[in-house]
Amino acid sequence: MKRALRVGAGEGVVITANRLLDGAIVWLAADDIWLTRMQRANVFEPEAAVERVSALQSRAQSDGVVGIYEIAVRPEETGPMPVTMRERIRAFGPTVHPQFAYTAQEGVGA
Repeated sequence: MKRALRVGAGEGVVITANRLLDGAIVWLAADDIWLTRMQRANVFEPEAAVERVSALQSRAQSDGVVGIYEIAVRPEETGPMPVTMRERIRAFGPTVHPQFAYTAQEGVGA
């Protein structure tokens, strides 16, 4: 069952997934490429994102991603900022000492 997405006034939507090969969290960029950095994610209007997710799910295997869904974001100077704490942790790493934090890397399949 798909959870309801709540988008407030002035907020947008980005599309996220997990890369199939290594489980890395990825976001859909404007050029239809999955990236590991959220700052370059394409921000959609909520209605457009729902349609886009449906289209992306049909080609998920060939794109090498799983678990595609949309999340609400607020626009900020540094790029889109997830509204929920869960998605902030997914985007910027675990809430642990920086020595143990995940470092997102662009690269093959990113």
